[in-house]
Amino acid sequence: MDDGAPRNDQHPASGAPAPRSGKERRRWSRQPSGQQHDIPPPPPALTPLIFSTEAFPAGDQFAAWQGLNAPLVDLTLPDGVTAQDGFAARQVAWNLGGMLVVQQKASAHSYHRSAAKLRSSLVDHWVIIFRREGKAWTEVGGRVAESQPGTVEIRSLAHAFRGRMLDSQSLTLYLPRDLFADSSAMLDANNNRILSRNLAGLLISYVDSLEARLSEFSKDDLPGVVNATRDMILACMASTEEWAAVATKHGTVAAMERARRFIRNNLQTTTITPELLCRELGISRTHLYQLFEPSGGVVHYIQKQRLLAAHAALSDPSDRRLIAEIAESFGFASAADFSRAFSREFGYSPRQARSAPAPSRVMKEGTLDADGLPSFERWLRALGS
Repeated sequence: MDDGAPRNDQHPASGAPAPRSGKERRRWSRQPSGQQHDIPPPPPALTPLIFSTEAFPAGDQFAAWQGLNAPLVDLTLPDGVTAQDGFAARQVAWNLGGMLVVQQKASAHSYHRSAAKLRSSLVDHWVIIFRREGKAWTEVGGRVAESQPGTVEIRSLAHAFRGRMLDSQSLTLYLPRDLFADSSAMLDANNNRILSRNLAGLLISYVDSLEARLSEFSKDDLPGVVNATRDMILACMASTEEWAAVATKHGTVAAMERARRFIRNNLQTTTITPELLCRELGISRTHLYQLFEPSGGVVHYIQKQRLLAAHAALSDPSDRRLIAEIAESFGFASAADFSRAFSREFGYSPRQARSAPAPSRVMKEGTLDADGLPSFERWLRALGS
C-alpha cells in the first residue's frame, strides 16, 4: 500500500527518483569477495640442513658423526661398543640468522669439550637443550647435572665440559653470546643448570610451537622469532629470587661482557689499549683493572685473545695464509714475537699447531660448502655475526 510518503529514493517535492551524487560511493563492491586479489603471503625463508648416518656404511657412521660435531666436542663410544657396530644418528638444522634450531636423535656416546677444543674453536655460543628422550650427565667445573625427558639444559660453549648420554632425542637452540650481552650475568650464573617443572614447561611449550612453524617462517619473521626466544629464556631464568640473587652478585659481568665484545671485534687492530677501553666503556682505569684482575690484567687478556684467535686460524684447514701473515693480522709486530708468545701460551709452536692432524671428517657429498667445511660448521661460526 502507498501511504503517499516519499520513498528514500524519491525527490521529497516531486516524488521523482532522487539524483545520485557523483561523489556518492557504492555501499557494496561490485566484485564478489571470492574474486578479490589478496596479497600472497611471503615465501618460507628456511631450508633445513639434514644429516643422517644412514647414508654411510656401518663402519663409517660414527666417524661421520664425529666429523659433524668436531667444531663443538670430541666424541667417544661407550665401553664395549665399536665403530663396526654402526651408529644411528640424524640431525636436522635450521638457520634463523641469529639462532640455530637443531633437531637431533643419536645413539649413546660420550662427549668432551676440552681446553684444546676451546682454543681451536672460538665458538662461544649459549646452548639450550630440550631433552625429549633418554638421559644425559654433564660435568662443568666439578658439578654434574643430570637431564632427562621434560627438562631443559643451559650450557655455555665458552667453558669446558664433559659428559655422556644414552640413546636420546632432543631439540637444541644455539644462540650467540652477544644476543644476551645485557643479561650475561644471568646466564653465567646458570651455566650447566637444569630447568624442570613449571619453568621447563613454559619453555617447552613455546619451543614446540616454534618448531611446528619452522617451515612457514618468512624472512621478515626471523628477527622477531629470535628476540622472542631470547626474552622467553630470560623470563624463565629470572623467575626465582634465588637465581636473581645469584646474578646480582655478578654485577660486574655486564661491563666485562662489553669489554670482551669490544676486544673480540677489534683483535685485528693494533690500537687496543687500556685508555681506549676506558673511553669505549665509560669507566675509570681503576675499574678496568679491577675487571681484568682475575684474568691476569687487561694487557695479558688482550694478548691471550689475539693468540686464541690466531690458534683458531692456524687450526682452520681453509685458512691458507702464511704463519707470518696470520701473526701480523692479529697485531704482532714480528713472526718471531708471535712464535715466542704462542709457544709460551700453549706449549707448542705455531707450526706444530698448523700441522696437527685434523679430526676425521667423513662427510656426505653435498654437506660441504665452497671452502670445504661442513655447512653446519659454517653456520656455527657465522652465528650472530
